[in-house]
Amino acid sequence: MYHLGVLTKKSLGGFEPTSLKPLPATESRMDVHNVTEDAESFTCNAYLALGERTTLVDAGAMAGVVDVVREYTDDLDAVVLTHQHGDHVQQLDAVCEAFDPEVYAYGPHPRRTSELNDGDTVLIGDERCDVVYTPGHADDHVSLVSEHSLFSGDVVVHDDGAFDYGSFGRTDLEGQSRERLIESIRDLLDRLPDGVEHMYAGHGGVFHGDVRDVVETALDRAEKREPKYPE
Repeated sequence: MYHLGVLTKKSLGGFEPTSLKPLPATESRMDVHNVTEDAESFTCNAYLALGERTTLVDAGAMAGVVDVVREYTDDLDAVVLTHQHGDHVQQLDAVCEAFDPEVYAYGPHPRRTSELNDGDTVLIGDERCDVVYTPGHADDHVSLVSEHSLFSGDVVVHDDGAFDYGSFGRTDLEGQSRERLIESIRDLLDRLPDGVEHMYAGHGGVFHGDVRDVVETALDRAEKREPKYPE
């Protein structure tokens, strides 16, 4: 199996949702497919990035993920986990049994072959992504940032059941922290390169356009400290 692993240690160096619309995807967009988009039960979005290092970002909870991956490729080099909530890892065993990929995760997991740390760089598809530690929604949460794309997991999403433009992960359950999530979103903005146009979040739709504005909108909402899902 082709193996690249964690490459290096490095760092990367308004709120008008009604007037902003997603921009068309650019021609340089990486070949990414949401392999759980047809799920009929609750799951995260699991993204298959084809290219130099074919990678699945999160495994999802949808039965049949392996079959969908095989519609695109017979070889899966790696799985990178944004975090280990059940909707993101339920099908990890099945994926590993089918493809024997390298498994990258921040926190310990029986299937993990390589540990992720803040500032590491991993190759996902054809893009080198910096690992940004972004806890708050989950203690082991990381986001993955390249010059063009953001795999944000659940820390920031474009749209969900709470907001249609710029939302954030829930922090009302045990072990979660709104204050830490806010700090994580700020860190993510500090390390988000100008020109990132593709956002692949753990829930909701894929976004192509001004990703920084989406993240800034999510931060603005999170900083208001209002419940994400009011009773």
